[in-house]
Amino acid sequence: MLRTRGLTKQFGGLTAVDGVDIDLAADECCSLIGPNGAGKTTFFDLLTGKLTPTAGTVELWGEDDWIDITHTPPHRTAEVGLHRSYQITNLFNKNTVRENVRIAAQAAGDDAMNCWHNTGAFEEYITEAEAILDRVGLAEDADESAGSLSHGAKRQLEIAVALAGDPDVLLLDEPNAGVSSESVEDIVALIEDVATDHAVLLVEHNMDIVMTVSDRIVVLNQGAVIADDEPAAVRSDETVQQAYLGGYERGDVDDDRTGETAGGRA
Repeated sequence: MLRTRGLTKQFGGLTAVDGVDIDLAADECCSLIGPNGAGKTTFFDLLTGKLTPTAGTVELWGEDDWIDITHTPPHRTAEVGLHRSYQITNLFNKNTVRENVRIAAQAAGDDAMNCWHNTGAFEEYITEAEAILDRVGLAEDADESAGSLSHGAKRQLEIAVALAGDPDVLLLDEPNAGVSSESVEDIVALIEDVATDHAVLLVEHNMDIVMTVSDRIVVLNQGAVIADDEPAAVRSDETVQQAYLGGYERGDVDDDRTGETAGGRA
């Protein structure tokens, strides 16, 4: 569904993303991991058109052929089926939970520029929003303001917003960041559910989560891919161990909010 060839981004003398080739299949959950500064968020910015690459290409599968979206701006990449959530929660906090998703659904539909009608007239987008909220477990909170939600629920809402318009590819940038331990299982279950009918590329530091949800793991270090394989193979890769995992064993990862260091975080 998504592929890059030789994708490179340089900032002066710094190469943040270095000749990256990645293929993401339909209904696949692929995790992108690596130490801080490895180039993960920059790579996401290149995929969505927020940044222009120095070299290389980004392509998205269309109905019967690959579409080159290398120099496509973010609003156009969203229109052709590539949606993203962000590390930092990005919602309309004063609007209701339903309205956040309805606005996203309308933006992805034929009425993106239609601001002259009462919102109640957009029944199809309201229906879509309610179906998505049911899927992510927020149906009962539809009439609450987004700002009143817990941090974990806000993360669920961000994924709901990203799902609006039924994208082919979903980029999730640390959806568990700052989430309480009680909410992590809900987010993990949601990621697994979404990956059943979307191609998902996930940036995540919690290695227990990565090993649980991933069909495949790509490891970046200093902007370059150093491993691309199934979880078990990546976990035992000596190069990955030295660059990032540091002897990771399942269950070793401390909660992100404790401030403690552990194998599998950077």
